[in-house]
Amino acid sequence: MSPNSIRCLGSALERKPSGLAGTHYFAAGGANTAQWDDRSVRVLVVDGANVVGSVPDGWWHDRAGAAARLHTELTRTHPLFDEVVLVLEGKAQVGAPAGTVAGVTTVHAPGSGDDEIVARCRDHASTGALVTVASADRGLLSRLAPLGVITLSPRAFRAELGGER
Repeated sequence: MSPNSIRCLGSALERKPSGLAGTHYFAAGGANTAQWDDRSVRVLVVDGANVVGSVPDGWWHDRAGAAARLHTELTRTHPLFDEVVLVLEGKAQVGAPAGTVAGVTTVHAPGSGDDEIVARCRDHASTGALVTVASADRGLLSRLAPLGVITLSPRAFRAELGGER
Protein backbone atom coordinates (compact mmCIF):
# COMPACT_ATOMS: atom_id res chain seq x y z
CA MET A 1 0.00 0.00 0.00
CA SER A 2 1.36 3.38 -0.97
CA PRO A 3 1.61 6.16 1.64
CA ASN A 4 -0.61 8.27 -0.60
CA SER A 5 -3.40 5.70 -0.35
CA ILE A 6 -3.31 5.38 3.41
CA ARG A 7 -6.33 6.84 5.12
CA CYS A 8 -6.09 8.55 8.46
CA LEU A 9 -6.98 6.71 11.65
CA GLY A 10 -10.01 8.64 12.82
CA SER A 11 -7.99 11.90 12.61
CA ALA A 12 -5.45 10.52 15.07
CA LEU A 13 -2.76 10.39 12.41
CA GLU A 14 -2.17 13.37 10.19
CA ARG A 15 -0.21 13.33 6.95
CA LYS A 16 2.53 15.90 6.71
CA PRO A 17 4.65 16.25 3.57
CA SER A 18 8.36 16.13 4.24
CA GLY A 19 11.46 17.14 2.39
CA LEU A 20 12.54 13.49 2.49
CA ALA A 21 11.25 10.65 0.37
CA GLY A 22 7.96 9.42 1.75
CA THR A 23 5.60 11.07 4.15
CA HIS A 24 5.70 11.71 7.88
CA TYR A 25 2.78 10.59 10.00
CA PHE A 26 2.37 11.62 13.57
CA ALA A 27 -0.02 11.23 16.44
CA ALA A 28 -2.40 14.13 16.90
CA GLY A 29 -0.57 16.67 18.99
CA GLY A 30 2.67 15.95 17.18
CA ALA A 31 4.32 14.07 20.04
CA ASN A 32 5.93 11.26 18.06
CA THR A 33 6.99 11.20 14.42
CA ALA A 34 8.08 8.39 12.18
CA GLN A 35 9.04 7.98 8.54
CA TRP A 36 6.48 5.90 6.66
CA ASP A 37 7.40 4.46 3.29
CA ASP A 38 6.40 1.55 1.08
CA ARG A 39 9.06 -0.73 2.61
CA SER A 40 8.04 -0.27 6.23
CA VAL A 41 6.10 -2.95 8.04
CA ARG A 42 3.25 -1.31 9.91
CA VAL A 43 2.60 -2.84 13.34
CA LEU A 44 -0.22 -2.02 15.73
CA VAL A 45 0.26 -2.99 19.39
CA VAL A 46 -2.93 -2.73 21.45
CA ASP A 47 -2.83 -2.20 25.22
CA GLY A 48 -5.89 -4.36 25.88
CA ALA A 49 -6.37 -3.23 29.48
CA ASN A 50 -6.17 0.47 28.61
CA VAL A 51 -8.40 0.27 25.54
CA VAL A 52 -11.04 -1.84 27.32
CA GLY A 53 -10.87 0.39 30.39
CA SER A 54 -11.44 3.54 28.35
CA VAL A 55 -15.16 2.83 28.02
CA PRO A 56 -17.30 2.63 31.18
CA ASP A 57 -19.53 -0.17 29.90
CA GLY A 58 -19.27 -2.53 32.87
CA TRP A 59 -16.11 -4.24 31.65
CA TRP A 60 -14.93 -4.61 35.26
CA HIS A 61 -17.71 -7.20 35.82
CA ASP A 62 -16.47 -9.35 32.95
CA ARG A 63 -12.86 -8.65 31.95
CA ALA A 64 -12.63 -11.80 29.84
CA GLY A 65 -15.82 -10.91 27.94
CA ALA A 66 -14.55 -7.38 27.30
CA ALA A 67 -11.23 -8.78 26.01
CA ALA A 68 -13.10 -11.21 23.75
CA ARG A 69 -15.18 -8.38 22.26
CA LEU A 70 -12.05 -6.31 21.61
CA HIS A 71 -10.33 -9.29 20.00
CA THR A 72 -13.36 -9.87 17.75
CA GLU A 73 -13.38 -6.21 16.71
CA LEU A 74 -9.67 -6.39 15.88
CA THR A 75 -10.09 -9.49 13.72
CA ARG A 76 -12.69 -7.64 11.66
CA THR A 77 -10.88 -4.31 11.14
CA HIS A 78 -7.16 -3.57 10.77
CA PRO A 79 -6.63 -2.41 7.17
CA LEU A 80 -3.72 -0.06 7.84
CA PHE A 81 -1.47 -2.56 9.56
CA ASP A 82 0.58 -5.52 8.41
CA GLU A 83 0.65 -6.95 11.93
CA VAL A 84 -1.67 -6.49 14.90
CA VAL A 85 -0.64 -7.49 18.43
CA LEU A 86 -3.15 -7.51 21.29
CA VAL A 87 -1.55 -7.64 24.74
CA LEU A 88 -3.75 -8.99 27.53
CA GLU A 89 -2.97 -9.35 31.21
CA GLY A 90 -4.63 -10.87 34.27
CA LYS A 91 -8.23 -12.12 34.08
CA ALA A 92 -8.67 -10.68 30.58
CA GLN A 93 -6.41 -13.42 29.18
CA VAL A 94 -9.27 -15.91 29.38
CA GLY A 95 -11.14 -13.83 26.76
CA ALA A 96 -8.85 -14.61 23.81
CA PRO A 97 -6.41 -17.47 23.29
CA ALA A 98 -2.71 -16.73 22.95
CA GLY A 99 -1.56 -17.06 19.36
CA THR A 100 -2.62 -15.72 15.98
CA VAL A 101 -6.24 -15.74 14.84
CA ALA A 102 -7.47 -13.91 11.73
CA GLY A 103 -4.35 -11.73 11.55
CA VAL A 104 -4.36 -10.72 15.20
CA THR A 105 -1.60 -12.05 17.47
CA THR A 106 -2.78 -12.20 21.06
CA VAL A 107 -0.07 -12.19 23.72
CA HIS A 108 -0.73 -13.14 27.33
CA ALA A 109 1.63 -11.02 29.40
CA PRO A 110 3.37 -13.23 31.97
CA GLY A 111 3.67 -10.25 34.33
CA SER A 112 3.11 -6.57 33.68
CA GLY A 113 1.21 -5.81 30.49
CA ASP A 114 3.20 -2.58 30.14
CA ASP A 115 6.49 -4.49 30.27
CA GLU A 116 5.25 -6.85 27.55
CA ILE A 117 4.09 -3.93 25.38
CA VAL A 118 7.46 -2.19 25.70
CA ALA A 119 9.27 -5.42 24.80
CA ARG A 120 7.05 -6.01 21.75
CA CYS A 121 7.41 -2.41 20.56
CA ARG A 122 11.18 -2.49 21.06
CA ASP A 123 11.48 -5.76 19.11
CA HIS A 124 9.42 -4.47 16.19
CA ALA A 125 11.05 -1.01 16.13
CA SER A 126 14.51 -2.61 16.06
CA THR A 127 13.62 -4.23 12.72
CA GLY A 128 12.69 -0.85 11.20
CA ALA A 129 8.95 -1.42 11.51
CA LEU A 130 6.67 1.54 12.08
CA VAL A 131 5.01 0.78 15.38
CA THR A 132 1.76 2.31 16.60
CA VAL A 133 0.48 1.65 20.10
CA ALA A 134 -3.15 2.11 21.12
CA SER A 135 -3.05 3.34 24.72
CA ALA A 136 -3.48 6.44 26.83
CA ASP A 137 -1.35 5.17 29.71
CA ARG A 138 1.03 8.09 30.27
CA GLY A 139 3.60 5.99 32.11
CA LEU A 140 3.66 3.45 29.29
CA LEU A 141 3.79 6.11 26.60
CA SER A 142 6.74 7.81 28.28
CA ARG A 143 8.61 4.48 28.19
CA LEU A 144 7.80 4.11 24.48
CA ALA A 145 8.75 7.65 23.42
CA PRO A 146 12.48 6.88 22.97
CA LEU A 147 11.54 4.08 20.55
CA GLY A 148 9.76 6.46 18.16
CA VAL A 149 6.45 4.67 18.58
CA ILE A 150 3.37 6.42 17.19
CA THR A 151 0.60 6.77 19.77
CA LEU A 152 -3.10 6.36 19.18
CA SER A 153 -5.61 7.21 21.88
CA PRO A 154 -8.24 4.62 22.82
CA ARG A 155 -10.94 7.02 21.64
CA ALA A 156 -9.41 7.40 18.17
CA PHE A 157 -8.68 3.67 18.08
CA ARG A 158 -12.27 2.74 18.94
CA ALA A 159 -13.59 5.28 16.44
CA GLU A 160 -11.54 3.54 13.75
CA LEU A 161 -12.90 0.13 14.78
CA GLY A 162 -16.45 1.19 14.23
CA GLY A 163 -17.53 4.23 16.12
CA GLU A 164 -16.99 5.59 19.57
CA ARG A 165 -18.63 3.69 22.37
